[in-house]
Amino acid sequence: MQRKIILALGGALGLVVLILLVMRAWPDVRAENFTALARARWQFTLVPLLLLLGWETVSPFFPFFQGRRDERLRHGARNVFLGVLNAALAALLFAGLWWAAAEWAERHRCGLLHLVALPPWARVLGAIVLLDAWLYWWHRLNHRVPFLWRFHRVHHSDARMDVTTASRFHLGEVVLSHALRIPVILLLGARAWEIVLYETLLFAVVQFHHANIGLPEWLDRPLRCLVVTPAIHKVHHSRLQPETDSNYSSLCSVWDRLFRSLRLRAHPREIQFGLDAFDAPPHQTVPGLLKTPLEKDRRPGTEG
Repeated sequence: MQRKIILALGGALGLVVLILLVMRAWPDVRAENFTALARARWQFTLVPLLLLLGWETVSPFFPFFQGRRDERLRHGARNVFLGVLNAALAALLFAGLWWAAAEWAERHRCGLLHLVALPPWARVLGAIVLLDAWLYWWHRLNHRVPFLWRFHRVHHSDARMDVTTASRFHLGEVVLSHALRIPVILLLGARAWEIVLYETLLFAVVQFHHANIGLPEWLDRPLRCLVVTPAIHKVHHSRLQPETDSNYSSLCSVWDRLFRSLRLRAHPREIQFGLDAFDAPPHQTVPGLLKTPLEKDRRPGTEG
């Protein structure tokens, strides 16, 4: 218990460091300098990643790689490779389009956030809430629509979920989600720096709740009223389909409560991650992960 408390305090300190980095980059972000935005985004991605990797090493929730350092490195390298590939694709194909859409919406006063004159803090909060609501429904669609699930199951087929799983997505899912974000930006009227701020906060929390860590219940309970915690997201990665098809929130946990998709486990250590049809080693290689959408969909029912 003492170790968990120390680690929880360390996590809180990491959050403070992240906030300080945001404050340090804030003038550049407000200036909407593209290079500064990209640099800040990478800073905010690497700091939580390193902190959580350290936490997983010192006190893992599941003993996935106990005494198997090489296996952990290979597992992490595969996931991070997909993440880097996706980031490069997003930067090459979509960063400029997102920017152009945000600039066009700003010039033409287009989108929900331009309908009412809001104080700066309220506008930023509104942008974060609306972008997060969209992501909740997009995630839910990935589980309900069979075609989308073919790509999304790359993420769910990781039987040893850890912080690197936060980067494990198929290129096809990234292309679809990033392309659909363009009309969403126009509909909402979100500014470029607001999108970057949301994405920064989002990925920090996504890494946090994928990490192979556990929080004491006294800390997880109040925290999960605000954001998605490891206790919530572990259930989402369960092999049991009713649990897989729950807990779709990514940043704010309110959406699962609001739309009645929240599920919790009294004993999270009993959860088994992954997908039964994709446990074989060939499925877990980089080529195997990239070919996953082509595999026959073996999920029961009609939810993909």
